[in-house]
Parts: sequence; structure tokens; C-alpha cells
Amino acid sequence: MIKFLFFLLFSFLVGCPLIAQTTAQQELEKQRLELKREIEQTQELLDKNKKNTKESIGQLALINRKLNLQENIIDNISKDINLLDNTIYKSQRDVNKLQVLLDTLKHEYAKSMLYAYKNRSNSDFLNFIFSAANFNDAIKRVTYLKSYRNYREMQGDNILRTKLLLNQRIAELTGNKVKKGEVLQTQSKELSVLESQQQEKNQIVSKLKEQGKELNNQIAAKKKQMQKVSNAIAAAIKRAQEMARKEALAKAMEEKTRRDAAERAAEKSRAVAEKGNAPAVNKTAALKPEKALPISVRQESILLGSDAEVKLNANFISNKGALPWPVDKGYMIMRFGPQKLDIGVTVDNPGITIGSEIGTPVKALFDGEVSSVTNIENMQVVILKHGAYFTTYSNLSGVHLARGQSIQTGQVVGKVASNDEGIGSIDLIISNEKSNLNPEGWLRRR
Repeated sequence: MIKFLFFLLFSFLVGCPLIAQTTAQQELEKQRLELKREIEQTQELLDKNKKNTKESIGQLALINRKLNLQENIIDNISKDINLLDNTIYKSQRDVNKLQVLLDTLKHEYAKSMLYAYKNRSNSDFLNFIFSAANFNDAIKRVTYLKSYRNYREMQGDNILRTKLLLNQRIAELTGNKVKKGEVLQTQSKELSVLESQQQEKNQIVSKLKEQGKELNNQIAAKKKQMQKVSNAIAAAIKRAQEMARKEALAKAMEEKTRRDAAERAAEKSRAVAEKGNAPAVNKTAALKPEKALPISVRQESILLGSDAEVKLNANFISNKGALPWPVDKGYMIMRFGPQKLDIGVTVDNPGITIGSEIGTPVKALFDGEVSSVTNIENMQVVILKHGAYFTTYSNLSGVHLARGQSIQTGQVVGKVASNDEGIGSIDLIISNEKSNLNPEGWLRRR
């Protein structure tokens, strides 16, 4: 009975890791299919850009994105190979253990069959039973003989089960080895694809370098344009701060006027009471009002002058990493901060540049208020205020907003316009009163 329970436990322990391995491999396959889909979408955008424009930084960004996705596919395949290696190792280990267990069971079964053969005479069994000292002992001997017979039958069943499980493990081991060979072939093909994509990138980089002065002029114009956007953001923040200070000063003056009036009324009541021309004034009412407090400025920011602003600001912060993207379908052209391009030029991006179809609706990241709507060169720029934070959407068209207007998350602020390279893109900048912040840390992961 103990060996039978051991067999069941062994079968369970062998089966569970294989189920976990299968689940992990299915997840890797799902990820691989998703990466393939993204590569196809990127290739469609790249083909479209090649038709509409000559080589551009946007095309370089797309090919870089495609390379990153391809590298992710290869990394995914490597993980799959590692899982298969672990599965093959565990299957081989299980086959060895099952073989040892089967040999042991066969040996025990052979011993029991030999013993039964030597004691096959009915007279031997009868002598064994009738040699009992008493009736109870005879019953025990009969029970023992039945148990021994059942034990031999169980031994035979365990051998059959073990053979079946061993054959299953051998089949799984063979199948996994075949699958590993197929995955290795897939990896080899994907590496070839990566190599061809790298060659495609090298061609784009070479042609971009050939543009020389023209490309440098484009980059210089972009830098100048983004500097104007930064100046517009600074002006919007300064204007918001000045308005907040004026509102705070107005509230303080209103409070001071109210307190002064209350103090004069109290002084008049006391003077009348002292002359005896009127009944004594209630002591509580005649108390001198507290002195006017200085203008209160919240330590966090002058912009948080009301409970509503404080709440909006806190909500914006609490949604860090979960804000929606400004466009439904877009790709990263340039990341935040200093970016050294493959053509040897470094550009300091105050936000992120997102490529998308021209005319795609651009949506607000969060509830807030329109702080500024301005035209910079041939593009429209919208700046939204969210408490003490600001989001800026640059290179727009079709803007129909007014300063001071309330706006909701997901509300359209404009449309994606064409950039100097002839492709659709927007610049997204997230700022506070001190500096620009990396938008990638605030947007939800795709």
C-alpha cells in the first residue's frame, strides 16, 4: 500500500511542473504573436512614409522601433528555448526515475511470484491455516493470505501504470526535442531578419548623412521651434502664477476689510457702553477681533490656492504611470531628454515626439483648464493646467479651444499636423513650475 501511494505521489509531482512549463510556453507564444503584429504595423507606417517623403528622422525612428521589436522576438525565442531545455532535462530525469521504479517493481513482483510458486500446493495453505493455535489466529492467517494475493495483483497494476507513464514521458521527451529543433530554426530565421533590418537601417542612416546641410538646417529649425514652445510654456506658467497671486491678494484684502469693519463695530459698541448711553454689550460680542493674518500661500505651490486645485493636483499625481496616450495609435519618434541620433547629432527633447497619421485626434491626458492656445510658426500649441502641473500638445491643427475653458480627460484638443519632414507627429511635454518631466513615466504602458 505504501508503494502504491508513493507511485501516485510521484506521478503528481512529475505532472505539475510539466503543466507549469506548458503554460509559460503558451504565454511566450502569445507575446511573440503580439510582437509580430506590432512589427507589421510598423512596417506599414514605414512603407507609407517612404512613399510620401524621402529619408527622414521619422523613418529612422520607425526602423529603430522595428529593430527593437525584432530583438524582443529573438529574446522571446531564447526564453522559449530555455524552457524547452528545462523541460527536456526534467523529462529525461523523470524517465530515468521511472525506469528505476519499474525495475524495482519488476524485481519485487518476481520475488512474490517465486514465493507463490514454491508454495503453490493447496495442502501448504491448509497446513498454514490449521496450524493456528486458536480460531482467531486462523482468521488472521486467512486474512493475511487474501492480503498477500491482493498485494501481488496491485504489484502487477503498478507495473502496468509505470510502463504507461514511462512511455508518456519518453513521447514527451521526443516531442520536446523535435520542438526545440523547430524553435532553433525559427530563431535562425529571425536572426536573418534582424540582420536585413540592420542593413536597411544603415542605408537610411547613410542617405540621411548625405543630406548634410539640409538635414542640419531641419534639426536647427526644430530646436528653434521647440525653444519657442518652451518659452510659451514658461509664459503660461508665469501668467498662471501671477493670476494666483492676484487672487490670493484679493482674498486677503477682502478678509482684511471684513476684519477691520468688525473691529470698528466692536470699538463703537465699547465706547457707547462706557458712556452709559446704552446697555452693556455682551462681552463675547465686544471682544476685539483677531488681527488680520498675512496672505496665506500654500507651501507646495502658489497655484494651489483652492481646495479644488489641491484635489486636481493630487489626482494628477496619483495617476502617474496610468495617464492615457494623447493619440490612439502612435509610435515613438524621439524620447525625452538628450538624444544622440544615429546620424551623429544630439537633440535635447523637452518632451516626447509621437508619430501618428496626419489628422488623428489628439486627446487631453487629464482633467484641467486650458491655460494657453497659441500659434508658433505654422503650428498650433495647446497648454493645459492640472493643478500645479501642465501638459503641452505641440504641432497641432484644427484647435477650437479658448483660454480658461475647462477640459476633460480624453477630450479632443486638436489634430495631428504634418511636421517639417512631411509626416504626422506631435510633441507632448509635461511640466511643473520647476522643470520638464519625462512623459513616458506618466503615460500608461502599451
